[in-house]
Amino acid sequence: MTTNDIPTVATGPKQRLRPSPEMARLQEQAPVHRVRTPAGDEAWLVTRYAELKQLLMDKRVGRSHKDPASAPRYMDNPFMDMLIIEGDGETGMREHTDMRSTLSPMFSLRRINALRPMVDASANELVDAMEAAGPPADLHRDFSMPFALNVLYGLIGVAPDKRGRMFELLGAMAVLTDPQSARDAGLAMSAFLNDLVAGKRSDPGDDVISRLIEAGLSDQVIATRCAGLLFAGLDSVVSHIDVGVVLLAEYPEQRAAAQADPTVLKHAVEEVLRTASAGDSSLPRYANADIEIGGVTIREGDLVLLDFTLTNFDPREFDRPEEFDVERHPNPHMTFGHGIWHCVGAPLARVELQSAFVTLFGRLPGLRPTTPLLDLDADSVSLSGGFNHLPVTW
Repeated sequence: MTTNDIPTVATGPKQRLRPSPEMARLQEQAPVHRVRTPAGDEAWLVTRYAELKQLLMDKRVGRSHKDPASAPRYMDNPFMDMLIIEGDGETGMREHTDMRSTLSPMFSLRRINALRPMVDASANELVDAMEAAGPPADLHRDFSMPFALNVLYGLIGVAPDKRGRMFELLGAMAVLTDPQSARDAGLAMSAFLNDLVAGKRSDPGDDVISRLIEAGLSDQVIATRCAGLLFAGLDSVVSHIDVGVVLLAEYPEQRAAAQADPTVLKHAVEEVLRTASAGDSSLPRYANADIEIGGVTIREGDLVLLDFTLTNFDPREFDRPEEFDVERHPNPHMTFGHGIWHCVGAPLARVELQSAFVTLFGRLPGLRPTTPLLDLDADSVSLSGGFNHLPVTW
């Protein structure tokens, strides 16, 4: 294959609820492909479940690169740059492990159970406002986004009077069409978070920032980790609420089964997580040594894209992968990663989705989108790739 023959991984709106035909063809052809990223660099795209799971367990793959300034990029964006750690594989893995051990208690079963009343209260308050205003509504603007933000702000420790500015900076950083403006917003966010951390040093609370301070981390490291948590925890939850509502409204019998049985509800959340791809799903990582996999050799320093959407629809792992089935069990989807790269915030995200669906369909039983799925306005200019709007009625 010549350089000109290398396929480009697109950003922006994905085909809803299944991989695009182009990506499905790549998956059928081979488990690992040489591709060109939106930033113009070459990378390896992992398309199949078995190989992705293998690499997620391989300590030779991580966030570190010996020369971050010259490292191949997935996207030209400050959020993506924050993911890169300077150093060798051992340094990167040690930092990753230390951060997981520090944050894990914030997402323990005890902690998540303590957060449930706050999560449920936030969902009900937003539905109160929707009911008061009456239909129609924009679910993305009126529920999904503020709901996910409220939970994250409380978890991280962002005071109410600072949340508007943080939301503004988050949106500016995620823009893909103006890299310089995104970088400027990234610098402003760094300063904003450093100020936030400084305030927590004198007035700590029961939140992520205070816990990271207790762990002895520097202000800059804490700021970077919090930005990463915001990015990872916001768009994923918002997109899965949006598309999950569309799916459950489209299959009323399955929705009713989920509402009637808490066990089926949990399975429904897992199926939404598997199928509801509403944004970009590739996790960028770097090879810290040469790796033989899927008939190719990934060289040290190469960029590796771990695509969760493709692997969640891999027919080698899932029976009838393109069917939405709330009673699918087991459901070993890769939406939250696996092994050492399993998302530490996954328990909270599951609680958020359960609360959102129970509250929305319990209080607004006729909730449904007013626009066909394929006609919904998708975000083509930011990292989220989710919906800009989700018009609904009830």
